[in-house]
Amino acid sequence: MKYWLVKSEPFEYSYDDLVRDGKAMWEGVRNYAARNHLREMRVGDLVLYYHSRKGLAVVGIAKVVREAYPDPTAEKGDWSVVDLVPVKAFNQPVSLKAIKATPALSEIPLVRIGRLSVMPIPKKAFDLILRMGETEV
Repeated sequence: MKYWLVKSEPFEYSYDDLVRDGKAMWEGVRNYAARNHLREMRVGDLVLYYHSRKGLAVVGIAKVVREAYPDPTAEKGDWSVVDLVPVKAFNQPVSLKAIKATPALSEIPLVRIGRLSVMPIPKKAFDLILRMGETEV
């Protein structure tokens, strides 16, 4: 199993929207590195759900239920999507400020490559962020 982080602007598609919908196609990614990460995701992989631009915090856990397939929203190009379902909302959101203040998380892509919308997260970092959010899977 691998671990990931995806970013979404909460006014576009929040974690609460994912919970309400029960499942979502993670579409619209138009960055090659992020697209390649989507293509590496496997059914059962766990995903941290991060609210970007407003909120700036990890707020929930999702799970991959369908591996990469062509993005039907793409007008041109070679883009991919995966399907995600909600697993659990964090008991306490974990802010970007708190993540940046934690030395053990200084090398994760969220800190190093802030603009990337889909990124791998090492298991130790995933587990630490869960603990910071007072949340268990």
